[in-house]
Amino acid sequence: MTATLLQAIARNRFLPVPPADLAQCGDGDFRSIGAEFLGHYIETGGLTEDARVLDIGCGVGRMAVPLTQFLSDAASYDGIDIDAAAISWAAETITPRYPNFRFAYLDVAHPLYNPDGGMDVTGAALPYPDASFDFITLVSVFTHLHPDGLARYAAECARLLAPGGRCFATAFLLNPPARDALRAEPRRMPFVADDPSPVLYAYPDAPLAAVAFDEDFFVEKFLRVGLRRRAPAIYGHWSGRFSSVFQDISIFTATES
Repeated sequence: MTATLLQAIARNRFLPVPPADLAQCGDGDFRSIGAEFLGHYIETGGLTEDARVLDIGCGVGRMAVPLTQFLSDAASYDGIDIDAAAISWAAETITPRYPNFRFAYLDVAHPLYNPDGGMDVTGAALPYPDASFDFITLVSVFTHLHPDGLARYAAECARLLAPGGRCFATAFLLNPPARDALRAEPRRMPFVADDPSPVLYAYPDAPLAAVAFDEDFFVEKFLRVGLRRRAPAIYGHWSGRFSSVFQDISIFTATES
């Protein structure tokens, strides 16, 4: 059933697609990548049709669009991003068709995506009540943050997840197999594998273009705020390892009250 739904979404030319100048969402086709991640949400993240979903770093709605075909009318979706133009397009295009899908702009500064932002990431507070979401997703968010941003968003996820809720997060995670793969040629990402630092930047001239974290360092930021990883990560092929996904996927669970 899931496979049939994902194929239908990937081929559905009636679903909205953003203009090229707004589609800052990485490599790949907008529809097919969105459908792929919906599959991960369901199969790996345990997403259900009635979930209250928060999409941090939603951009122009690459994950929102396929979710419109999966979530029920009783569910809700909130997307938030620091790109004002992307949020404007999503709110004007998706919300009128699907009123339970809402979008909000977060004015946090980022040298690549919001250089004139009015707030530092360490002071970011998402405009939602405590324990108000069953499923939080952050796709390619932590790959563009310094450690203070990682810690801040981990804390916000812990605050916003309802008991038993799940946080689906992608990242570049450094561990011995990843570092070994990075030493091989050709390299997919130009991280320096022999640098022992817990945080690596692929492009020194633009550090937040691609950030990798030591896996234990990354997981500890979530443990510190009460979120535990449900199972080992699904490791991606960003480092050169064989995998069907690009970034590493971790699922964190809120402690039951």
